[in-house]
Amino acid sequence: MTCIQKEITISSKSRGFHSITEDVISQFPNLGKLQIGICQLFIKHTSASITINEDADPTVLLDFESHFNHMVPENQPYYRHTMEGSDDMPAHLKSSLLGSSVQIPITNGKLNLGTWQGIYLCEHRNYSRERKLVITAWGE
Repeated sequence: MTCIQKEITISSKSRGFHSITEDVISQFPNLGKLQIGICQLFIKHTSASITINEDADPTVLLDFESHFNHMVPENQPYYRHTMEGSDDMPAHLKSSLLGSSVQIPITNGKLNLGTWQGIYLCEHRNYSRERKLVITAWGE
């Protein structure tokens, strides 16, 4: 059993959903050392999240952002955590709904994603910064 771990940086993105599959693959070349295994991605932030979904049609990314803004609106009178702006508490809620990690099978040294699947960085803040991901892969 081999275990490999690396922290990578994803450049600052605008608010919304962004495909980062190629960023992950290009910044983690040791993935090819494993023929079979599991890759876990973990985002080290509370106002951004990570998920896997359709990556063929860019309108999916726009629809995700529209839906989450409708589902978790800003400026609600019951929010108390607002010192960093009106997007602060909604960003934390969206991050918890989507999650901070995903697992992907590794087959023949590559991420074994479905034909239409990709990895999304979900940026929930209006003014973001670089985001850090920890990639841990284990297998043979």
